[in-house]
Amino acid sequence: MTEILHESEMEERVPVRKILHMGAPSLLQVSEEIQEFNTPELDNLVKDMLDTMSAMNGAGLAAPQIGVNKRVVIFGLEKNPRYPDVEPVPMTILINPIIERLDDQMEDGWEGCLSIPGMRGVVPRYRNIRYRGFDQNGNPIDRKATGFHARVVQHECDHLDGILYPERIRDMKLFGFESELGNSGVPEE
Repeated sequence: MTEILHESEMEERVPVRKILHMGAPSLLQVSEEIQEFNTPELDNLVKDMLDTMSAMNGAGLAAPQIGVNKRVVIFGLEKNPRYPDVEPVPMTILINPIIERLDDQMEDGWEGCLSIPGMRGVVPRYRNIRYRGFDQNGNPIDRKATGFHARVVQHECDHLDGILYPERIRDMKLFGFESELGNSGVPEE
């Protein structure tokens, strides 16, 4: 089981861009596709997203989380205090993503979100996926992913369709504040 690092245990960080929290109307919108690659606007958006994700120790970030309703997500981590026991995920800028499940195998796992600070819940996700899209220069990306890598991609791409992870939780007893869940991820008695 992954140890949960509570927000109170992380050093205070200020993101480059303000992260919108659940309840913000733009987090519920379907995002628009990027039409032009390799532009100063797109480069600035990606830089701001990378800097914001880094400042918040995130494993991923979607453009809608900083108020830009465009189909852009970033994800990746080597070592991260919020996810100490997960395998590395390659740093990726993914634009106009398409996700295809490779089988029907699903896996429950704890998720958190920078737009829902201090909370976690158990979310079912497809274990094996293929994702396609483009980098910020318009170069194609086509990868297969499994486990935590697949979970992060699905979580971030949900943001592009106005979906937040609590909407995918099947058992609300497995959703709560990190401070109440404890290191095991289950409610403390």
